[in-house]
Amino acid sequence: MTLVNQIKQWGIELGFQQIGITDTDLSRYEERFLLWLSQGFHGEMDYMQRHGTKRSRPAELIPGTIRIISARLDYLPPDTLAMKVLNDPKQGYISRYALGRDYHKLMRKRLTALAEKIQTVVQPFGYRAFCDSAPVLEKSIAEKAGLGFIGKHTNVINTKAGSWFFLGEIYTDLPLPIDAPQEKSHCGSCHACMDICPTQAIIGPYQLDARRCISYLTIELRGAIPVELRPLIGNRIYGCDDCQLVCPWNKFAKPTQEKEFHPRHHLHTPQLLDLFAWTEEEFLRKTEGSAIRRIGYDCWLRNIAVALGNAPYDAAIVHALQKRLQHPSVMVREHVEWALGQQKY
Repeated sequence: MTLVNQIKQWGIELGFQQIGITDTDLSRYEERFLLWLSQGFHGEMDYMQRHGTKRSRPAELIPGTIRIISARLDYLPPDTLAMKVLNDPKQGYISRYALGRDYHKLMRKRLTALAEKIQTVVQPFGYRAFCDSAPVLEKSIAEKAGLGFIGKHTNVINTKAGSWFFLGEIYTDLPLPIDAPQEKSHCGSCHACMDICPTQAIIGPYQLDARRCISYLTIELRGAIPVELRPLIGNRIYGCDDCQLVCPWNKFAKPTQEKEFHPRHHLHTPQLLDLFAWTEEEFLRKTEGSAIRRIGYDCWLRNIAVALGNAPYDAAIVHALQKRLQHPSVMVREHVEWALGQQKY
């Protein structure tokens, strides 16, 4: 068995669904990325531009890098009643990737284990494992490594597995043979993702204005959510999956076998009022080991307040919001007051 085939086999044994290998020439993606930045579509995500061209030139980030091993790990939990939750304004919708354990550590641990396996048959070599942990053009690398194609919603789609997967990379100085890139888009004339986006954040095919994206507004943004976008968020309190839920390619997606990604604390079908009643201690305890914790308690309350404001009038909702009017955070109070204003109609 060749080394490349051995690497791919080890990847499967470690729980990955697919491994691809590519070189470091991301020039065709760099121009597109720099244009996206120049248009300000990254919003307040300053880390997207902080590292200059290191994101699109891997050898600038890790000197000596000549190959990238790209890995795919499926995360879609068994049926979590996504559409049912979205259609129930008293429940909160959490992006399906965040229902279980935070993927960052799990992915990096397995990528490191893969690199260590390679070291058992190759002389010690240079490598670094990444998973959303450094300036890396993950989607571009995955497309170039043959894991899938970038769809009109800017997520990577695999024609046999859909788009519900995490990506991770190993930068290395090993001169491995590379895989054929997935250069052709298979979206065709479909624009379901563009039509469904609640805030019309997909402003054109393959163009995302993150400033309008609900995932950005509920996760990355640390200040006030623009007033004009609040009604469009509905009951989405952490991220948004609408563009993936309507993508025809996701009929091929299979539920993950990773128990770590299965829902915890019934977060797949939570009642908004229950979540809004959490103390900060409860929030920290119930989001331990979860990606949700990174937004912090105040943003959690901010997001839920918006969802409560978008729900039909309910005296219980008004009462819960009124109890938060004295919250120490100016941001939380502002969103609570807005929600109360919405509940009057």
